[in-house]
Amino acid sequence: MIPTIVWGTGNVGRAAIRAVAAHPALVLTGVLVHNPAKVGTDAGTLAGLDIELGVAASDDIDALLATRPRAVVYAASGDIRPDDALADIVRAIGVGAVVVTPALYPLYDPRNAPPQMREPVLEAIAAGSGSLFVSGVDPGWGNDVLPLLISGLATTVDVVRCQEIFDYSTYDQPDSVRYLVGMGQPLDYQPPMLMAGVPTMVWGGQIRLMARALGVELDEIRETVDRRTLDATVQTTRMGAFDAGTQGAVRFEVQGIVDGQARLVIEHVTRIHPSCAPDWPTPPDGDGAHRVIIEGSPRIEVSVEATDEGGNRAAGGNATAVGRLVNAIDWLVEAPPGLYDALDVPLRAAVGKLGRTPR
Repeated sequence: MIPTIVWGTGNVGRAAIRAVAAHPALVLTGVLVHNPAKVGTDAGTLAGLDIELGVAASDDIDALLATRPRAVVYAASGDIRPDDALADIVRAIGVGAVVVTPALYPLYDPRNAPPQMREPVLEAIAAGSGSLFVSGVDPGWGNDVLPLLISGLATTVDVVRCQEIFDYSTYDQPDSVRYLVGMGQPLDYQPPMLMAGVPTMVWGGQIRLMARALGVELDEIRETVDRRTLDATVQTTRMGAFDAGTQGAVRFEVQGIVDGQARLVIEHVTRIHPSCAPDWPTPPDGDGAHRVIIEGSPRIEVSVEATDEGGNRAAGGNATAVGRLVNAIDWLVEAPPGLYDALDVPLRAAVGKLGRTPR
């Protein structure tokens, strides 16, 4: 069994605890929390399980890393604290742990990551014999391994398009929804996520991974952004009111340009209410979906709808992203120490998990 720590217990951390507890090759040995109110709480309670796992949450980083875990699921956010997240991850690698995380966007594609982010990781790997694999929570597999797998079914491929289409009123992160993405804000407000260069910083690595796997050279990566306002005030269950005239939907694309054409596209279509931008792509049931479209011969379209935590579609997306990361741990433990990307780490069948529940 591989001793594994989960670092963080938010939306991603809850799913990570459940995934580790259900994995036949892993054993949960620690949970790190930032909130003092969570210290001492059983991991099963924090994860929303109806059983206790016998692991109490701690805020003592030094003590848990001193146990020399073989693996760490770093589930703390790196959105607004990338330097702190990098420092935490380097510490964990330095004690010899395999670390999996969605927190460091530039390391989706380590080959092209900024040296100030890549070099500390490589130094920690050399010193501690740990490893790192970063894959997105949006989810990463929907923008790399899934479209690449499906592309292999086509005779010809003109465009690979990866879509996330979501009703953000189901997303339990009000600060991110209102301020990072800008829902409910006037159109003269500049959401950080939509600033020029930010979408490429977050998703450009996955565009480059797809280009590398498909054997094509990118001319450049471009961005497009479109925002729509609400015609009427809407009331949401989780986040309250969003006023008429404020941003109610956003659509952006990160485009990989090949021979002057947008051939590789990661697109997000996000609404706070289905009445906003009804002419844009919609999910099959109104809540959310991840979709891959291969324009070519034949045209192929695959939609993935995942639910978790009582049917929540956003939580389902988090859980599948976490599944990709947690299910890679035993492979990474057997592989040489290193800095891995999605093309290195195989997507494997759920061996030993059929019918298995967290324990």
